[in-house]
Amino acid sequence: MAQINGFRDLIVYQKAYRLGMEIFEITKLFPKEEKYSLTDQIRRSSRSVTTNIAEAWAKKLYPKHFVNKLTDSLAEEYETECWLDYSKDCQYIDEETYKKIIADYDEVRKILLSMIKNPEKFLR
Repeated sequence: MAQINGFRDLIVYQKAYRLGMEIFEITKLFPKEEKYSLTDQIRRSSRSVTTNIAEAWAKKLYPKHFVNKLTDSLAEEYETECWLDYSKDCQYIDEETYKKIIADYDEVRKILLSMIKNPEKFLR
């Protein structure tokens, strides 16, 4: 495993950050009437995936707190998927974009679940 000096070195953080930025760009095209609802919600949840990873890293001296923040990140990942469902069904994103982003979040979710189940790898 490569040397991890901080949360930015974590693959899961890098993937989730890229997805958050992708969602930011996509939501620029959402209708104005969604600005304070769907647009705001999906941006917040996608960003919270990464912020909770960063917070988990800050608490890695305390295993239970580390895992707790990772489960918060996982919850935000699921919320983002839900908002993506609405985005697709409201026809704000096309099927191809939806499938790609969902597949990418599937990777993020799998990594988070692995970290939650095996926190000792990161608590050094």
